[in-house]
Amino acid sequence: MKIETYIFGINFAFFALVAPAYWFIAKDPTGTAALIMTALLTLLVTFYLGFHASKMDPRPEDRHEGEIADGAGELGFFPPYSWWPLWVALAAAVIIYGLVFTAWWLFAIGLGLSSIAVAGWVFEYYRGEHAH
Repeated sequence: MKIETYIFGINFAFFALVAPAYWFIAKDPTGTAALIMTALLTLLVTFYLGFHASKMDPRPEDRHEGEIADGAGELGFFPPYSWWPLWVALAAAVIIYGLVFTAWWLFAIGLGLSSIAVAGWVFEYYRGEHAH
């Protein structure tokens, strides 16, 4: 993660240099504020990655003598396709419509649909084709 730390550090330096230059050239407070916040957010990510990079063992791509074969093996669990996010989004849309139009009956229907959809999404690997 040291490489990522350096990349975000370079981005911070870029935005920290561009923000005052933008202010002196354009005199635009909105753009300057956006550049300052972008610089601060990249600084936040830089510190986060640097902190965790110092606490963990180096990955194969972080070592100078690392080989491609060192990174072989299982990388993790990647879920297959799922229809549940669609149903969760549709239930959330029903909830939002109920709130926007102050139709509490529609809001209640949306809560019921969302509880079913979220439960289906959470427990989809316990039943059916992808059970394990």
